[in-house]
Amino acid sequence: QVQLVESGGGSVQAGGSLRLSCAASGRTFSRYSMSWYLQVPGKDREFVSSISWGGVSTYYVDSVKGRFTISRDNAKSTVYLQMASLKPEETAVYYCAASSRLLQRPMDPLPDYWGQGTQVTVSS
Repeated sequence: QVQLVESGGGSVQAGGSLRLSCAASGRTFSRYSMSWYLQVPGKDREFVSSISWGGVSTYYVDSVKGRFTISRDNAKSTVYLQMASLKPEETAVYYCAASSRLLQRPMDPLPDYWGQGTQVTVSS
């Protein structure tokens, strides 16, 4: 089992920045690829970004490329999502997730482990 706890959500104006963190405990963190998803009420969770076991490879959906940066610190068992130039349509609950895949991609089956989510609200 892997336990995940997100933090760093909040309210920000359009164009602003936030950094989300996700602290993991349980099994060896470095053996999991880590991902961030968002979910708007009434819709399915959407893939945002992922990072491979060692942090060498990353993946982003097109809409966030150049604005969001995913990173991880395996010594701290923590993954981060730095978000910049935020848009109102990115208001959602953001979840981090852990997968045994080397790198989670959008079309892959959903990861095995999930955090409880953190709310991000972007006002216009």
